[in-house]
Amino acid sequence: MFAVFEDGGRQFRVQNGDVLAIDYRNDVSDGQVITFDKVLLANGGGPSIVGQPLISGATVTAEIVTAQLKGLKLEIQTFHRRNASKRHTGHRQKYTRIKITGISIPNLQVIERPKATENSASEAPSVATTAT
Repeated sequence: MFAVFEDGGRQFRVQNGDVLAIDYRNDVSDGQVITFDKVLLANGGGPSIVGQPLISGATVTAEIVTAQLKGLKLEIQTFHRRNASKRHTGHRQKYTRIKITGISIPNLQVIERPKATENSASEAPSVATTAT
C-alpha cells in the first residue's frame, strides 16, 4: 500500500515505515506526530484512487525522527576575470526527518500479496551437465 501526498510544493510517494526529509518545521519536536491531509493518490494493490485534486478524508500520519537536520553545504562562487572580483558564499538547507507511521484512505481496497521468499528462487530445478 502506498500514497502520494504533497507538502511544501513537493510530492512524496510513501509506504508505512518510510523515512524521508521534508522542509524544516520550527514548531515540532522529536517524537511528535504530524498529519498530512493533501493526499493526491493511493493504491492498496488493487485499483488506485486518484484525487481530483485531493482524496477527501485521506490522511498520512508521520512521527518526527529528527526535528532539525542540516543538508549538504552548497558552495557558491562568483568570479569575473581581469576585474579582481571574487565572491564566495555558502548555504545549508534545514530539513525535518520523519517516519511514516500510518496511511488512512477511505474506501481503499487493500490486497495483501504474499512476499516472495529467498528459498523459492533456490528451489528452481537445477540442470545437470556432463562434460565429455
